Amino acid sequence: MPQQTLDYGEFARMLYATNTLSDPWLRGKERFRLRPVVLSQEQAERLSIAAERVGALFNEVSEIVLEHPELLDEFFGLTPFQKAMWLAAEGRWHGIARVDLFICTDGVIRSCEMNSDTPSGEAEAVLLNQLLHPFHLNTADPNTNFPEVFWQMLVASHQARLVMDSSAHPVTSSPRHPVTLSFPQSIAIIYPTDLPEDLSMIAIYKRWLEDRGCRVTLGSPFNLVLDKQRRVTVMGEPVDLILRHYKTDWWGEREIVWTTQAEFLDPDPLDRELLLLLEAENEGRVTVVNPFGSVVTQNKLAMALMWERQELFSAEAREWIAELIPETRRATAMDLHQLKREEWVLKSVYGCEGDTVICGAFAKPQDWQLALATLIPQHWIAQRFFEVAPLQDSPAEPMLPNYGVYLLGGQAAGFYTRLSSKATDYSAVTAPTFISAE
Repeated sequence: MPQQTLDYGEFARMLYATNTLSDPWLRGKERFRLRPVVLSQEQAERLSIAAERVGALFNEVSEIVLEHPELLDEFFGLTPFQKAMWLAAEGRWHGIARVDLFICTDGVIRSCEMNSDTPSGEAEAVLLNQLLHPFHLNTADPNTNFPEVFWQMLVASHQARLVMDSSAHPVTSSPRHPVTLSFPQSIAIIYPTDLPEDLSMIAIYKRWLEDRGCRVTLGSPFNLVLDKQRRVTVMGEPVDLILRHYKTDWWGEREIVWTTQAEFLDPDPLDRELLLLLEAENEGRVTVVNPFGSVVTQNKLAMALMWERQELFSAEAREWIAELIPETRRATAMDLHQLKREEWVLKSVYGCEGDTVICGAFAKPQDWQLALATLIPQHWIAQRFFEVAPLQDSPAEPMLPNYGVYLLGGQAAGFYTRLSSKATDYSAVTAPTFISAE
């Protein structure tokens, strides 16, 4: 039971006072639900284990692609600059990710995807829990340690790069010139500065890093420059580490996914900026998190690989695929017009917005047929639909929970729960996520 009641107006004032989240309403509707989602300890543990296993599956995908580079062309169909990102990263893809999990009506946990490229929602997950947890007794806040674990992940990523650099340049690790592992002191956050959606996340990242003594510079890829010492600089400031929140498919060639879609005004890759960064990282002059190898793990064809090429996976991975990943196929490998609308979901391989996710069970028949007629197959997957168990705390308006579980360095580190009345619902709300202490 809550200690006291809190109306939405009071909550909005608390939110404004964070100087981070300033949008408690979206399109005139409340963006957050004050009533928390309370997980049992068993549920929280099951979701955490599932998220870590999904992360391990995508890591196995990266290892498979390293061993079978022909898949870059034959299966993933990557563009030249996308391949450059993958090859330069040498399989490195992970720092932070968010695995989207659902508890189905049969009690089974399914994962529809993992955002391993530029996961968002961190500010909402941490601050919403922080503001509302005092109002709910007998619960634990699973996101309390998120900032510190995030920092430790960055430190580990940075130190791993320094060790790799010392291996490539043995003179730096000789007795006369020992390698000193150090914390990143100057960090740049690179993000699409013309888009406001993730500004709260950028702001909270900046705060966490400055609280730990870092100099933080904000900028876009176009602010990347080399100084006379060939150090990477952003807005004139030399940086040790770049926290990348600019999607890999935006660094490379921009490709349309609909036959009816207008060509991008800027379809060319960011070749100067990308090659500058790839070369600097290869020479050990800067650390990039997330690494550019996420261009493969972010691609939803990775889930199709899990289903279509299971002989490449370990026995344990095959068990986890059957358990956690809904059947996923390349659109090019199916007769799309034979798909039963109620049984499938169509997704573009790099899309993360509602207009490139068509859930047949919730789509009008004419919209489904239009999508099948106009999608460009090489950029799409079909994924088997699964039925999500609604929350039981509001039977008058059943809501479907999407449990976003953050992975930091491969380990579950926090929850970000969104509730919607149907799939890809633009009116979805975010709820605090607590764990029952009982």
